[in-house]
Amino acid sequence: MKTYVIGDLQGCAHEAEALLEKIAQDAGAGTHARILFVGDLINRGPESLLALRRMKALAETSGGRVEALLGNHDLHLLAVAAGAQRASKSDTLDEILAAPDRDELLAWLRGRPLAIFVDAHLLVHAGVAPQWDAAQTMALANEVEEVLRGDGWIDFLAQMYGNQPDRWDDNLTGMDRLRCIVNALTRMRLCLPDGTMDFAHKESESGPIGSGLLPWFDLPGRRTMDVTVVFGHWSALGLILRPNLVGLDSGCVWGGKLTAVCLDDRGLLQVDCPEYRPHSGKG
Repeated sequence: MKTYVIGDLQGCAHEAEALLEKIAQDAGAGTHARILFVGDLINRGPESLLALRRMKALAETSGGRVEALLGNHDLHLLAVAAGAQRASKSDTLDEILAAPDRDELLAWLRGRPLAIFVDAHLLVHAGVAPQWDAAQTMALANEVEEVLRGDGWIDFLAQMYGNQPDRWDDNLTGMDRLRCIVNALTRMRLCLPDGTMDFAHKESESGPIGSGLLPWFDLPGRRTMDVTVVFGHWSALGLILRPNLVGLDSGCVWGGKLTAVCLDDRGLLQVDCPEYRPHSGKG
């Protein structure tokens, strides 16, 4: 069974359907493929409700072959729906929030993972702190998943936002620990060499000259160098294909492409997308 990973949808349901058709053709008639999404199923694009409904239905009828990570926009939807965060002017979430099946959709979304490890590939939405290896990444993701799926999920979302602490420490506890995990897995792009996360520079593929900032995956001593990390979130960076790194946010909602990569043979499948939003480089 081939495994395909798809980049950020951000509510581009039509393009998702077209890409799924390409995957079905590539996998072969009568063959079931494993299909994994790296998060940000919704928001910014024109069909967030349809995209979320379609992904939920696919996952629930796939026998475990289809799964989606939580991205920062997915967490934002949960926070807005719970009253823990205000909606942004650029959000396209109103249809979901007013939908008759809203509660079922949100409950399904709350149950999604923050990291997946499959066939020596570690999937996250944004990044992995340099201090973490694959096993620790999965364990820390699970800490947040358990909170999101528990009774205290609304309180967690109300405290989730913030940029501190901006560097991982194994001694972190409580909300500081959970916030740092979420920020690394769903928001991180650039870091200082010691792993301190920067959240100010979102619209470029590198930090200002002299800042010392590097893409998280280029940090010296990163402990996930022994696995292939697959991620999205960084549309300004675009598609990246390295031996141990796959970046899949090719800017679908910004007029780029929606991208899938087959993990078995690195086959690339893409769908052209209209410019639903003027490109800002933001994920």
